Amino acid sequence: MSIKTLQGSLDASGKRFALVISRFNTEVTTGLLAGARKALLAAGATASDLTVIETPGAFEIPLALEWLALGGSYDAIIALGAVIKGETSHYEHISEAAMRGIQTVSLKYGLPIACGVLTTFTDEQAIARSSDNEANKGREAALAAIEMVNLRTLL
Repeated sequence: MSIKTLQGSLDASGKRFALVISRFNTEVTTGLLAGARKALLAAGATASDLTVIETPGAFEIPLALEWLALGGSYDAIIALGAVIKGETSHYEHISEAAMRGIQTVSLKYGLPIACGVLTTFTDEQAIARSSDNEANKGREAALAAIEMVNLRTLL
């Protein structure tokens, strides 16, 4: 007897995606956004299926997610940001708040929200994870969002 395995496809056709992006650390977040857009379009989404919402920083991302989830207009949301460690404990507080908020909204609404918020120790690590290549975390978050949207339809 075989075990049934379900996995969502990577077909974004006909799905609507919101991309919530933090403007803080713009040199990194613009790369994450480019990676996410590229992955969504390659998977069959159209430009009109995508809406970009900008927040001042990563701390504000969860509230924007909440508003979007309440609206019910999107099949999935992709959160993009970059929190880079500095000289104070601010990094830990912002990282934890953003991550917890993303998870809370996703679970509260049963809505796929992919996390492409980087939490790195250095600028160099953030740049490496937002560059135009296969390791781009915005790209990875977009692919996770597509897969989860499609997995939901199988359950």
